Amino acid sequence: QVFLEESGGGLVQSGGSLRLSCTASGIIRGINVMGWYRQAPGKQRELVASITRRGYTYHADSVKGRFTISRDNAANTAYLQMNSLKPEDTAVYYCAASRVDIVKVDYWGQGTQVTVSS
Repeated sequence: QVFLEESGGGLVQSGGSLRLSCTASGIIRGINVMGWYRQAPGKQRELVASITRRGYTYHADSVKGRFTISRDNAANTAYLQMNSLKPEDTAVYYCAASRVDIVKVDYWGQGTQVTVSS
């Protein structure tokens, strides 16, 4: 079993910044990809960004140039730096981990709320 603990959500004004953290614990051997999904009210959960153990990254078009995912393998932690936040970024952000591919999530975090006020 793998446990994902998230932190860093909150309320911020439009144009502000937040950094999310996700630390994995438990039987983490074999986890290749970590990433972040988000789900806004009434919308489907969508992939925001992901990073492999080797450092290959993906960022959704909607966040490119504003969000940056990074990873500290030694600390089993992934980070999502979110800059120039917009009200449409408001959502619950979920950390995800996969042994193979981030679209096939093996483990989910509990979610952290990010609210951007206009």
